Amino acid sequence: MTRQQSKRLGRAGVVGVVLMASVAWAQLPPSAVATGAPDEGDPRIEAALLVDATQVKPGDTFRVGVRFRMDPGWHVYWKNPGDSGLETEVTWDTPGSTVGPLQWPYPHTFRTSDGFIVTHGYDGEVLLFAQARAAENATGQLQLSAAANALVCEVHCIPAELMLTRNVPVGPETLRDADATHAFDAAQAKVPRPTADTGHTVQLALDSKQLTAGQEFTGTLTVTGPKGAALPALEGDFFTPERIAGVADVSLTSVGSGRFKLKGKMEPDAPGSEPRLAGVLRLGTAASGYQALSVDVPMAPVMPVGGAVAAAPVAVKPPSVKDSIAAVKPVAVAPVAAPAAESSVSLGLALLFAFFGGALLNLMPCVFPVLALKAYGFTRMVQNEHGRVGAHAAAYAGGIIGSMLLLAGTVLGVRAGGASVGWGFQFQEPLFVAAVSAVLVAFALNLFGVFNVGLDGTALAGKVDQSHGLMHSVGEGVLAVVLATPCSAPLLGTAVGFAFAAGPLTVLAVFFALGLGLALPFCVLVLVPGLAKKLPKPGAWMERFKQVLGFALLATTVWLVWVMGGLAGVDGMARLLAFLVAVGLGTWLYGQSQTQEGGRRFASVALAAVVLVGAGVASLRFDGLAPEARASSSVARTQPWDPAAVTAALEAGQPVFIDFTADWCLTCKFNERTVLSREEVRAAFTENQVAFFVADWTRRDARITAKLAEHGRAGVPMYLVLSPGAPDKPEVLSELLTTDLVVDAVKRAAECSPARRKNGSNVVCAVGFPRP
Repeated sequence: MTRQQSKRLGRAGVVGVVLMASVAWAQLPPSAVATGAPDEGDPRIEAALLVDATQVKPGDTFRVGVRFRMDPGWHVYWKNPGDSGLETEVTWDTPGSTVGPLQWPYPHTFRTSDGFIVTHGYDGEVLLFAQARAAENATGQLQLSAAANALVCEVHCIPAELMLTRNVPVGPETLRDADATHAFDAAQAKVPRPTADTGHTVQLALDSKQLTAGQEFTGTLTVTGPKGAALPALEGDFFTPERIAGVADVSLTSVGSGRFKLKGKMEPDAPGSEPRLAGVLRLGTAASGYQALSVDVPMAPVMPVGGAVAAAPVAVKPPSVKDSIAAVKPVAVAPVAAPAAESSVSLGLALLFAFFGGALLNLMPCVFPVLALKAYGFTRMVQNEHGRVGAHAAAYAGGIIGSMLLLAGTVLGVRAGGASVGWGFQFQEPLFVAAVSAVLVAFALNLFGVFNVGLDGTALAGKVDQSHGLMHSVGEGVLAVVLATPCSAPLLGTAVGFAFAAGPLTVLAVFFALGLGLALPFCVLVLVPGLAKKLPKPGAWMERFKQVLGFALLATTVWLVWVMGGLAGVDGMARLLAFLVAVGLGTWLYGQSQTQEGGRRFASVALAAVVLVGAGVASLRFDGLAPEARASSSVARTQPWDPAAVTAALEAGQPVFIDFTADWCLTCKFNERTVLSREEVRAAFTENQVAFFVADWTRRDARITAKLAEHGRAGVPMYLVLSPGAPDKPEVLSELLTTDLVVDAVKRAAECSPARRKNGSNVVCAVGFPRP
């Protein structure tokens, strides 16, 4: 069927609806009927406010509902819309009476041609209704008003807002409306009934005694009829799950009369309580007639990774309309243990990713100053210590691996304490940033000749010098780790995310492999014959090059001061700079002591220590300091990441791009300067009306930590692209961006919507539905 044929059929449907309404709803006032979702001038949905009584006695009950009629090929959504769409909402305003929870007939299941998107809803006609009761003191007329909000979808989706009102007289007795009563009874027959009311019994046996956050689960559901009778035949999509807290997906497959294989997956942030399997089980066939059962049985306790099972299960009541609406709204993530990242990565593959990710870290801008420093030191070492090259390589690798294992132990300790951590998490602490800055300034002053490490002269002094030399290589390895952690190289995020979601031994193994990869380039340079001979010969250039490297380290310190501004504002930057001046003075005093003897030497060292300790106590106090509000200067029209704002943008039909970043992440800033700020990327964002959100992880934010873990990442950068047609299926981009990668991703997310939105239409294109 072509698009134009569909339109013509739709117009014919509207005419049929109008003719039917003129007969069936002849007694309805005009205010009780409304149309909406206009598509090229034709409404695609019509709604009517029905009541099963023409007169109501005070204190009596009656039924009130909204009947929706859609054009052929169009549909609205159930309370759990599935992979796409929005729940149909009915809000009541009924002074003089009270209205109970909305009753939902069992839904139909809709699938795209590729089966990728599965949704639940109603086509043709449906009556959503509720039980109401008139007040005991009601007089005159009952005023009934309903605000219905529906997303009406065919190839594309159109939001509809329908306002319906009518009055019902109050009298000495309740008088039923025969036509309306028949409609309500037919809808009531399709509402799933609790198994306790029908005599059915339901038993669930999971294959595991507990559920694990972020992991799949299986089990067997057994349903028997009244008095043990067998169930009737089934057909089509016989099970529709409701929203289940902590459960991302669940399905049933029939494996015999009354036996069903259960398969599902837990959300990474599933709460540590006992969820309940809830949904609609539709028995029978179209030929024999359907009977819908409401299934609601407990499953098993949830074990968050790294956490403990809740002491007692929490009862979950069936969701009301308000609960269902609230369920689709994002909620804040409490600062608890990091949720488990869904892991499709084996341990062996994670170790391989960690090894190569560590090797690629050598190419990240964070590590450049240390590599240059090591290259200088290695050049000198090859010329002067021919027999100790391997020892220095081992010391350098040992410093890296030892630091990685220490970092792994810190991660395990913090995680055991219930805090959320991620790769580079230490750079969220102002004191750590200050300590690294002080080390870099001291290294730079050492390169400038302000002080020296090691002694020369006698044989004993030579041994001490050799010892210091190896320790110097160890220190360079430690510094490489310290500066590498703000960057997430390709492959590294997957490996570390896997480790943070696994047990202690796995964490240690992944960090060990990561250290080996980081040490690889230098070790290859040492161990491969012939490479050392290609190094330049020593000369006067070495001293000048050493001083140039000192400025490179100071440039890295400038970056860390900027990071401090993001953590503690301008006041924090000023305090750090004051402390660094004291570090410079302290190292100068220590350098002076190296040319002195006796008491003067001791006095200089003591004075250096007093200066450093006193300056640290006086200036390194960052509690209560807040970061300055600082907008990005290179990326236009961004807004802070907020789950509610993201949801609102998607509901408005906008594709969404989320940049998970931090001030201390140089890879993030590199991507921002070289890709996200490019004119081609800005033009693509503008053309496709992309909502650009920035999730700033410079300081600890449990919500961002949880979101990173949800996508198998332990650190930044991370880039998500979400489509309004499939908001629960984001595309995760590579850590190293290219212009084509970003532009192509946002175009895919907005494939069907830009042309309509440019023309001022209120059409929202659902990506999961067949394209025009």
